[in-house]
Amino acid sequence: MTLAESVDRTVVSALPDHVSALVALRGEPGYERCTPWNVAVPVQPAAVVFATSPHHVAEAVRFAAARGLRVTVQATGHGAIPVAADTILVQTSAMTDCVVDLPTRTARVGAGARWQHVLDAAAPHGLAPLCGSSPNVGVVGFLTGAGVGPLVRSVGVSSDYVRAFDLVTGAGELLHVTPEDHAELFWGLRGGKATLGIVTGVEIDLLPISEFYGGALYYDGADAAAVLGGWQQWSAGLPENINTSIAFQQLPPLPGVPEELAGRLTVAVRYTALDHSAEAAAMLAPMREAATPVLDTVGVLPYAAIGAVHADPVDPMPTYEEQVLLREFGSEAVDILLTAAGPGSASVQTIVEVRLLGGAMARQAPHPSAFCHRQAAYAVTIIGVPVGPDAELVPAQAGALARALQPWSTGGLLPNFAPAANAERMARVYDEDTWHWLAVLADRYDPAGVFKTGLVVRFSA
Repeated sequence: MTLAESVDRTVVSALPDHVSALVALRGEPGYERCTPWNVAVPVQPAAVVFATSPHHVAEAVRFAAARGLRVTVQATGHGAIPVAADTILVQTSAMTDCVVDLPTRTARVGAGARWQHVLDAAAPHGLAPLCGSSPNVGVVGFLTGAGVGPLVRSVGVSSDYVRAFDLVTGAGELLHVTPEDHAELFWGLRGGKATLGIVTGVEIDLLPISEFYGGALYYDGADAAAVLGGWQQWSAGLPENINTSIAFQQLPPLPGVPEELAGRLTVAVRYTALDHSAEAAAMLAPMREAATPVLDTVGVLPYAAIGAVHADPVDPMPTYEEQVLLREFGSEAVDILLTAAGPGSASVQTIVEVRLLGGAMARQAPHPSAFCHRQAAYAVTIIGVPVGPDAELVPAQAGALARALQPWSTGGLLPNFAPAANAERMARVYDEDTWHWLAVLADRYDPAGVFKTGLVVRFSA
């Protein structure tokens, strides 16, 4: 009998008497709200606590610690991992408060806020929150995974701009974490994912960026070889104010997908640039000449439109991801990618992206963090939708491509991509020293092992 199967329902049924928030046990109305954005992941906790304040989180943790249960957290479920019946899920999606302080150019953001909430509050003032490619993703999960966004080469990882966290530890203690107070936690929360507790709020810097030059050039799949080969040579010499990725796409004919892109193989060159738009346009010229785009969305855009660059899907869907970090992306890797995902490849992947890294990302921030692999040069991300007759091909093909790229791999992984709750993956996210110190801190702040589930580092499972 597994731990999940041995949990006594009568123990969990007492949870509503100890938590001053709405609670849904399995089978009760509202329980279905724990379904994550990535609906392919089985999230079936013993109970769901719908937190609206930090003390609700602390109550749930203290209840679990006293009864040998585990606790995990979910805001949107984009990076969902399986949740079993030995675990209480704290749902923070209602904690969407966002307060912008203009004199200090900062924002105080609640645990359940999405980047869109912060964009709506900050962009009218000409200020930019350093979000990821999708404004629909949760702020806290993105930042505890360091945060590699569309401007990462220009400004660095987003967690380098965190000023403070509010944290519930494994003992149910509420802490305010800054570089001066609980400095070891401040180090570990930026990149350590859920290892050190549940973040109930965060204070971040906002940058004075009101607009950028960017968007995407989309090409017919028949031009994949010319476009990918051209991008490989062009991207290698770009200055760090330029950010770019290239993606092989097979988008279904759904509402919101442009007719030029639906139901066919296309190649997208994503592009963002800060500073002078005329210079940025000139820098992009070689890619405009590589082939004739079927759709061109590049121009001067308000920062509030940053999500248009990658145009990530909004509605919940099943996804499967693989990722490889590369130290270089040369002609042999180009050929491998074309064979795996180009014309005639029989690829069933929805997206195969190569993202240029480096620039400001490679520089250490003023306050060190648990984020590793700053020196990776490229990130290859493979995303498929495992449904229908080709469902089993999605992970098989993704794994085959990842293995084919291993000769150029750094061996590492980024915290927020291709999530999977296993020790082998977590070991690749961190170097040996970082992994060790995260595990030491986890034992110190969670001695009962309340958070020993999901994307965490621990000495034992």
